[in-house]
Amino acid sequence: MTAIIAAIAIGYLLGSIPFGFLLSWLGGYGDVRRIGSGSTGATNVLRTGSKGLAAVTLISDVGKGAAAALIGARWGVEAMFAASGAVVIGHMFPVWLGFRGGKGLATALGVVIVVAWPVALVAAPIWLATAILFRFSSLAALVACVVAAACAGFIVDSSRAALIVAIALVIIARHHENIRRLIAGTESRISFKKS
Repeated sequence: MTAIIAAIAIGYLLGSIPFGFLLSWLGGYGDVRRIGSGSTGATNVLRTGSKGLAAVTLISDVGKGAAAALIGARWGVEAMFAASGAVVIGHMFPVWLGFRGGKGLATALGVVIVVAWPVALVAAPIWLATAILFRFSSLAALVACVVAAACAGFIVDSSRAALIVAIALVIIARHHENIRRLIAGTESRISFKKS
């Protein structure tokens, strides 16, 4: 039980490091939550016009998800699952930013790469293809989550599949405003033209 509590604490604290916020602020763009979707994720950082900062944010968010899962794994599978869930929650609701963080997809990808890499191998290309084809980051995230949850039961064991389904549901719920905007036709598209 001590290991699980430690894994949750470490996972949450890692997840709550707001790379998108910090990098945007250090880059002179101010509070990234004041633009676009109000998120601290890589897609919103891309809306500042800096592809470089967006790429670093993406890598950092994926990295902290993977790091949390790997640290938890040192104490066993249950601790790995606990850290994996906590890091996604920490990214979404960081205590340092008044619990206003990102949507969790990149951090979840880092988790899935460690916990169930074959699922990541299926879902990540789906996300990329959907983002390029439709240019809606939120739609790509939702499609990738559904695909990951649907295929997990066929690719990995039931406990890992359950974790992936739970994370996917939380991410989908976190996108509730995006879903409403997609339905209304007012969702912002990803722009690849800015330098």
